[in-house]
Amino acid sequence: MSMAFTFELVSPESLLVSREVDSVVVPGADGDFTAMPNHAPTMSSLRAGMVTVEAGGSKEQYVVLGGFADVQPDSCTILAETAAAPGEFDRDILTSRIEEARTRLGETSDDEERSELEEVLGSLTTLHEHILPA
Repeated sequence: MSMAFTFELVSPESLLVSREVDSVVVPGADGDFTAMPNHAPTMSSLRAGMVTVEAGGSKEQYVVLGGFADVQPDSCTILAETAAAPGEFDRDILTSRIEEARTRLGETSDDEERSELEEVLGSLTTLHEHILPA
């Protein structure tokens, strides 16, 4: 029998998910990680990407654009800036974020800020091109 833990995905607009799950793949700022029951307490900022939730052998995915993940041994809570199921995601928001990142990248001369913006732009364009095709 597999162990389960509580997962919640919250956006400013709504509580998208609140249920018992087996695991959650989180698009952390430093790379994807899998949260499972008895996970060490972890707090991570999120990059644009997909959250994959597995429960009872089935998988669901959700698009997130930024936010934070709080993982505890018995729970995982994602507080997302923007979140939705892929079929319900507003592609205009993603396009707007890509354009904003490109504009800021063209305007900055700070190497550290340039590096951060390049990472953000990479995550956004990957999400747009591979996960949310037109």
